[in-house]
Amino acid sequence: MRWTGLDGPRRLPRAAELSDLLRPRPLVLDGDRRRAARAAGVEDLRAMARRRVPRAVFDYVEGGAESERSLARAREDLDSVQFVARVLRGVSAVDTRATILGAPSALPIVFAPTGFTRVLHHEGELATARAAGAAGVPFALSTMGTCSVEDVAEIIPGCRRWFQLYLWSDRGRSRELVDRADAAGYEALVLTVDTPVAGRRLRDARNGMTLPPSLGPRTFIDGARHPHWWIDLLTTRALNFASLNSWQGTVAELAATLFDPAVDFEDLAWLREQWPGKLVVKGVQSAEDAVRIASAGADAIVLSNHGGRQLDRSVTPIRQLPEVLDRLEGRCEVFVDGAFTSGADVVAALALGADAVLVGRAYLYGLMAAGELGVRRVAALFEEEITTTMTLLGARSIAELTPDLVRLGPAPEARNPRRWADLAEAGLSMPPG
Repeated sequence: MRWTGLDGPRRLPRAAELSDLLRPRPLVLDGDRRRAARAAGVEDLRAMARRRVPRAVFDYVEGGAESERSLARAREDLDSVQFVARVLRGVSAVDTRATILGAPSALPIVFAPTGFTRVLHHEGELATARAAGAAGVPFALSTMGTCSVEDVAEIIPGCRRWFQLYLWSDRGRSRELVDRADAAGYEALVLTVDTPVAGRRLRDARNGMTLPPSLGPRTFIDGARHPHWWIDLLTTRALNFASLNSWQGTVAELAATLFDPAVDFEDLAWLREQWPGKLVVKGVQSAEDAVRIASAGADAIVLSNHGGRQLDRSVTPIRQLPEVLDRLEGRCEVFVDGAFTSGADVVAALALGADAVLVGRAYLYGLMAAGELGVRRVAALFEEEITTTMTLLGARSIAELTPDLVRLGPAPEARNPRRWADLAEAGLSMPPG
């Protein structure tokens, strides 16, 4: 059928033409697979995670210490990065492989140690380690993890495994964990040093975040909106810290019981003698400490403010990176963490001189949203984004990511000096990026 419109002859489309245009997505019955496939970026998984788990659980991942300024500033510093692309560089093939602690990694990232993980998804660290193994990147298991060093080693033998340690006041218990990690074939020990006491995480305090989750009226009402989460929690093995005895109380109370404010450089020297493998020290914030730690025999340091969850208003790791590298002069490898949610963020840190980036919240969003498939999707997104960013920058390999390709903008206060004062006066905190 044809007719004449104001702009000329018109006709009805043929059925074959409509079928070419109307191509609905295939129906995917598996919810995890469907959500993972729909995610175009980590932010999509974050939005899904917010809907999938109770508020207290999401806030445990999302939140920081006190006013959460450290958390917000870390994201703002990464947002301030500007790339300076090089052209005509012949980037038909880009190599994202990196060497981390002397061994190959498919990507220049490490899945960071995170505690309490099975409260986010019933498979917890096992799902994360399987995804890390599939992606070809190291995975670090936390002392406060909910799967044991032996379980992770047995179920995912091909994954590069690191074990994160807090030095307890009971050194015998610390030595026991070190020995277990060594016996289970963990290649590196990650000593966290920024926790003399637990940071004041106000979201957890207000939500009453405990292990196991407590069923107060507010928690029960919120949980009723997430029945799948409660079903998974109640029908799988009991939720507890795999390296600790049974604990009833908040995460902060547990940390205050375990952390030892008396830890010093003599303890670091003691640990270096006990551990035969690679030693990484996490939580370094100053160049002076970095030099002393490297001199004590550490193979790598992690510039970190604990994801903004310990000392609020602390310096952001990415901003400290150039000074630390200058002072270290290659004595050890330097990793960085804090608010990295995309491959472009990772490329910026590598161009500024970091050897690798530890990723935490990003993969936890994937875990909450879609379990192991969600974590695998995060790894795939990072690989795609790193590759695309390197290609557009004109860098064919990690070695070609150099400081001339990136500019770090001024500190947030310099861009808007009244911002933090205005927030404080209004009784508000900057939300995470």
